[in-house]
Amino acid sequence: MHLYREDELERNQLSQWQKEAIRDFAHKMTSDKKFPCIPATQAYALKHLRYGFVGSPTEKKSAEELATLLKTFSQHCRDFGKYTTLIVFYHTPTSLRVSETVEGFEHLFWEQLNTLRELDECEWPSHIPIDPEEPTWEFCFHGEQYFMYCATPVHKQRQSRHFPHMMMAITPRWVLQEFNKKPAYAKKIKHNIRKRLEEYDGIEPHPELKQYGTEDNFEWKQYFLHDTDTALSKCPFLQAMKAPAKENNEF
Repeated sequence: MHLYREDELERNQLSQWQKEAIRDFAHKMTSDKKFPCIPATQAYALKHLRYGFVGSPTEKKSAEELATLLKTFSQHCRDFGKYTTLIVFYHTPTSLRVSETVEGFEHLFWEQLNTLRELDECEWPSHIPIDPEEPTWEFCFHGEQYFMYCATPVHKQRQSRHFPHMMMAITPRWVLQEFNKKPAYAKKIKHNIRKRLEEYDGIEPHPELKQYGTEDNFEWKQYFLHDTDTALSKCPFLQAMKAPAKENNEF
């Protein structure tokens, strides 16, 4: 599995679906209809993003491929730029796009994260709670804390969560901390993001979009948003946290 810089995408022989995914992503980042996440568009413009491709989200091997990509990203992400994020595209067959529901893709998303946990070679960071119901919990892999974002081909109302292929954007917590270093600037950007989100989706932002660390915030509920204002009542990752990480797992 390979992490791609943007310039490498042009030099490598990608498959047709991979070319289409990159084209569609570029359009999403540069369209006149401005994508709500301003840091994401900045990261794209500055070429701080890294890209990876995996198989179908219905296959366990895709999570194994993702684990390989995320391990490499975790080891080198601080060299990629202060806005870096790992963008992962899943090969999503037309049959899956037609037959699956938002809830079905949500199940596949959490299956991927649970398998990632099983494959993690590193201990869960001691300063991060293992209970997803704690406000400072977030997904961790290879010792790094990450915010997970998932988009699918079946999201219709929330276009900010729509993409022709299932896609994950995996952002290190230190990138978000860097963004928040200047409170006044961060407050202004967050206001603009929320405004752009309403314009982009045409509906009110999901009620679970809250600030990390606040008492009423649950990060896991933001990873995969429903098209409606609903959310799961229990985190699908809770059971995975009860099992220790495997040691010395080779990819």
